[in-house]
Amino acid sequence: MSVTKVEASFGKNIFTIETGKLAKQANGSVVVSCGGTVVLVTACMARTIREGLDFFPLSVEYQEKTYSAGKIPGGFFKREGRPTEKEILTSRLIDRPIRPLFPEGLRNEVQVEATVLSADPENDPDMLAMNGASAALMVSDIPFASPVSAVRMGMINGEFIVNPTYAQRAESALDFIVSGDDQGIVMIEGDAKEIPEDTIKKMLSAAFEALQDGLKAQRDLQKKAGKPKVEVKTKALPPEFVEKVRAMAMPRMTEIFKGMADKKAREAAINEVFAGLVADMSVFADFKVGEAEISDKDVAAVFEILQYELIRENVFTKGQRVDGRGLKDIRDLSAEAGVLPRTHGSALFTRGQTQAMAIVTLGTKVDEQLIESLEGVSYRKFMLHYNFPSFSVGETKPMRGPGRREIGHGALAHRALEGVLPTEDEFPYTIRVVSEVLESNGSSSMATVCSGCLALMDAGVPIKAPVAGISIGLISDEKRSVLITDIQGMEDHFGDMDFKVAGSSTGITAIQLDLKVRHITLDLLSEAIDQARQAREKILGVMHATLPTHRPNTSEFAPRIATIQIPQDRIGEVIGPGGKHIRKIIEMTGATGIDIDDDGKAFISAPDQTSLDKVMKYLSSMFEEPEIGKVYQGTVMRIMNFGAFCEFMPGKEGLVHVSELANKFVKDPNEVVKVGDTFPVILVEIDEKGRCNLSRKRAEGRTAD
Repeated sequence: MSVTKVEASFGKNIFTIETGKLAKQANGSVVVSCGGTVVLVTACMARTIREGLDFFPLSVEYQEKTYSAGKIPGGFFKREGRPTEKEILTSRLIDRPIRPLFPEGLRNEVQVEATVLSADPENDPDMLAMNGASAALMVSDIPFASPVSAVRMGMINGEFIVNPTYAQRAESALDFIVSGDDQGIVMIEGDAKEIPEDTIKKMLSAAFEALQDGLKAQRDLQKKAGKPKVEVKTKALPPEFVEKVRAMAMPRMTEIFKGMADKKAREAAINEVFAGLVADMSVFADFKVGEAEISDKDVAAVFEILQYELIRENVFTKGQRVDGRGLKDIRDLSAEAGVLPRTHGSALFTRGQTQAMAIVTLGTKVDEQLIESLEGVSYRKFMLHYNFPSFSVGETKPMRGPGRREIGHGALAHRALEGVLPTEDEFPYTIRVVSEVLESNGSSSMATVCSGCLALMDAGVPIKAPVAGISIGLISDEKRSVLITDIQGMEDHFGDMDFKVAGSSTGITAIQLDLKVRHITLDLLSEAIDQARQAREKILGVMHATLPTHRPNTSEFAPRIATIQIPQDRIGEVIGPGGKHIRKIIEMTGATGIDIDDDGKAFISAPDQTSLDKVMKYLSSMFEEPEIGKVYQGTVMRIMNFGAFCEFMPGKEGLVHVSELANKFVKDPNEVVKVGDTFPVILVEIDEKGRCNLSRKRAEGRTAD
């Protein structure tokens, strides 16, 4: 058994890539290790082409085995089940940088699997999986253009950190994953706390330098242990057939692509042209693909090429886009806040034919989302869920749960908004934002950021600054590269880049870059960042005109929440034996919940302000020291023949002697009071044993302080 191993720098650590020991029947397999974290990555390709496919069937699966962290899965079955959100997002991170590097026209199924075998408390396995996916493809016989490497970037006190640990990431002002080759950047995913554009550019430059060592290690591994690449047959259409379709379709298609702004009208016109092409297939009888007759799928393939060429030619030669806009023009914008009457916050944002409605719900501490991961258990106070129903694009399909796309888009919008949310001390609510995409013609995730931000403001969430997002596209060939602002669906489909940037007027909060070309240079990426800022400022202006700042108060339909600090040595006193006292407080005040952390911080929730004020007053008074001469409101708890014991402070009782019950002689206390009566009492004395003596008659005519 021949085992080959290479090493590369991983920030301050070293990671190793090994092949030849595990999973040898896969086309390519590697084991990537750093510290105590170990990931097995395999790559396999089907021997034959799946007939009828008009896309590259690549699938990527990332799985975190719980045994890797010394844990047993929860649930009844006690084994790994459906993918977690982290696993889905990491699968997407692996997929996106490698997808553009396979040969054009490849139709063999390719599957990449990354399995976490061991996980330590410092190194996130996702970076190892991303580097391992490229390495497994490089040593395999699967056609793959060049290696890509990935690094995670953090920043603490203005200093960039390559591949920070979990602890460092918690302190970092940004968290970016950058993938690239030796000529440029391939993929970006990350969030930041309103970091200026110039700092982001420096971070990307530092990331590009940092990933070079990983690229070198992969090339060394391929030289030592790589298999010869197989020749994959791709379908070649006869040039004469292509020209025939071009001659039949181009005159009408040129007219359509001159500037038809409405998506539905444009699609109808394009479909009409295609229907005319395939109405009489006998016109293509003289052409063959190999030994087969020309099919309508062959016509469709050429038709795609024509649209691809038209979009590019109009941009390159005329500076004009398919809907008639200029290169930096943004579609018509509109925004509304408070569009739904009973929700805690809502907003509608429309950009051209992309429309997203966001709804905010404010909850209590019990509504936090429990997250179980290899690092341990945590709780999420902010959630954002993105829904993309089929009617948003005028189509029909079964209504099922969210797919990978919905989860990925929701995660991007989540990161974009999380950086401007208030702290728990400033706003102790659990927050859920739901984005309902009602129309889509490009960049619905950035519309979600805009509508989500307005909905948060409408809900009275004191965000640090409004956030907006925009997508920048790229049309390029070997000699020319043109950036376009606010791409629509067709430009996303036929273009080379989808570069989403979200942020405030101060700086960037989230970025996502996807490419269909092999890479983008740092210079062009810097230009795209500047172009995104110009567009973002225009959108922020529209949002400001709609809602200049957050509402001063939360909705009348939202719960009321406050926090209070309880001395740690008195937590048990508040809770009581078996929770008896805390249940009494809830019943007495009308509160809906009292949650106390180990450090004594209590989160109080109530259905209205009156109930909240009651419980806050009660808890506050529990920790006051009794004050002689002060008037309190006393409640008779029990009656003895010598007087009545009254609770005058939470959990604190005193005796009203029979002689102090009334301004007259009282023989039997039961003659003037009964259990449950409330009346003002004054604290007269605290004796040497700490017992409190009260007087009712001396407080007559006075009210509690």
